[in-house]
Parts: sequence; structure tokens; C-alpha cells
Amino acid sequence: MPLPINTKTSTQFASYALVVLLCLGSLVYGLLPGLLAACAGFLMANALTGENRLRGPKLGPKLAAAIVIFLPLIGLGLLLANARGMVFGLLGQYQALLHQLAATVLEIRDKLPADLAVHLPEELIDAQLWLADYLRSKAKALSGAGAAGLHGFFLAYVGIIVGALIKGTLKKPTIAPLRAAIRQRAACFIDAFRRIVLAQFWIAAINAALTSVFLLVLLPLFDVQMPYIGPLVALTFFAGLIPIVGNLICNVVISLAGVSISGAVGLACLLFLIIIHKTEYLINAKILGKQTNTAAWELLAVMFIGEAVFGLPGLVSAPLYYAYAKMELQVTKLV
Repeated sequence: MPLPINTKTSTQFASYALVVLLCLGSLVYGLLPGLLAACAGFLMANALTGENRLRGPKLGPKLAAAIVIFLPLIGLGLLLANARGMVFGLLGQYQALLHQLAATVLEIRDKLPADLAVHLPEELIDAQLWLADYLRSKAKALSGAGAAGLHGFFLAYVGIIVGALIKGTLKKPTIAPLRAAIRQRAACFIDAFRRIVLAQFWIAAINAALTSVFLLVLLPLFDVQMPYIGPLVALTFFAGLIPIVGNLICNVVISLAGVSISGAVGLACLLFLIIIHKTEYLINAKILGKQTNTAAWELLAVMFIGEAVFGLPGLVSAPLYYAYAKMELQVTKLV
């Protein structure tokens, strides 16, 4: 006699399996920008409908979805019409910055004070050559950023359309068990995305503001003019959207830019960045801890694993996937 099947349990298991396939598939097939954009599109359309507001204007779901779908096209048209030269100029500045950093890496012994440079091991030369070649390769890769940018924009735009249409065509609660379970998984995933993005946006904004004060105000007080300030501040903000690792990248880049002027300036940059990031640990812990209930060591562990297995997409997606998994486990009271 066959054993009875628990329909509810099998439905829940199927919905979890579909989420796992979606997350892994987005990493394996390079669809992560589309997945993240779909979450962003849904949240933007949801914000325009104003369902969570007691007061203020509220748009219908279809009108909100239409605005979210057409707004990126209008923004892209304005960018190409009025700011195309600025975009290509910014790419040129990043190329020049990477070439300057590569030259600084090779000349680091000459830039540092003699009593400090003498303690650098000879084995460091191979690492210098590797890092310089790596920076030059990234500068060369920026020359093809136009095609890659259009491809990324296309993936992200398709994702925005999907997210907006989900909100625009979402109907009343369904009685179909699998569809209802998938909606629960999607709601939890989008909520995890909202929490991660909100937390990292504020962290990146604070980090970029403090860095700009250091580069634009404090260094000029000592007659030090840092090169490429605009690209450095922009890099600080966008890299800061990646938890923990983004700050490390910014520290290395800004310190090397300071070393290109002199060893003392590079050391001052490194010390200042360490100080402000130590201060930011309190802010980060409060923001990230409140939004995601995730400790720094947990983020580091999952980001290390994600980068080791899937590369950069795994590094970017690890905090989101982990926050989502933890929220699902908390809902089921397993953690």
C-alpha cells in the first residue's frame, strides 16, 4: 500500500528547489544582473503604487509598471544625447588611473622611505610585476567597456521589465498551492534584496562622503593634490556597495594613488582610511545588523566561498543569497 503524500510539504520543497535552481542558474549563465534588476524593478513599481503609505499619491499597478519600464529608456536617451562625452571621458580617466597605479607598483621601492623600502623582500618583485600586468590588463579591458556595458544594460533592462510586469499583473491571492508557495519565496527574496541594498547604499554613501572630505579638504590643507579625485570618489561609492571587500579594494587603490605622489602621502592615506573604516565598523554593524541580522564574519565566509566557486558574480550575490536563506530559516524557526 503506497504511503500518503504530504501535499503541503512536497509543494514547499518544490518551491525551495525552484529558488535554488534560479539562484544557481543566474550565476552559471551570467544572468545575475537580470535577477537583481528584476528585484529592483518590482520594488520601484511597488513604491510608485504607494501600497505601504497611508498618505500621498498612489498610482495604479499598470501605470506604475509602465513608468518603471520606460524611465530607463528616457534616461539612456538623455545620457547618450547630452553626456556621452562625459561618460567616455570618465572611462579614459579610469584607464589613466590604472596605468598610473601600475607604474606606481613597479616604482614602490623608490617611492617609499629608504629605511622602510630596505625591509621589503626581494620576492615582492614578482608580485609587483604580476599586479602591474593585472592593472594594465584591466585598463585595456576598459576600452571594450562600451559593448560590455550595452550587454549589461540589456540584461538589467529585461530584468526591470520582468520585475515591473510582475507588480503590474499581480492578481489577487491564488488558491493554487505551488503558485502561492512561489509567491512566498519571491516575497522573502525581494525583502532580503531590499534590506541588503538599503544597508549597503547608506554604508557606501557614508564611506564616499568621508573619503571626499579627506581628498578634497584635508589633503589640500597640506598642499597635497591627489590625482583623479572624481574617479576615486565614484569608485569608493560603487565598490562600497559590495560588503566589506569593497572597502578593501578602495583602500588599496587610494593608498597606491597616494604613493604615486610620495610615500608619506600614501602612508597618510592608508592611516586615514584605516581610522575612518574602524569608525565605520560601528556604523556598518548597526546598519547591516539591523537590516539583515548578519555578522561580519558570516558575510566574509559566504563571500569567500561565493568568489571561490563562481568568481565575481558569486562575490556580489553571496550577501543577498545568504540573507535570503537566513530569513527563510528564521521564518521556519530553524535558526
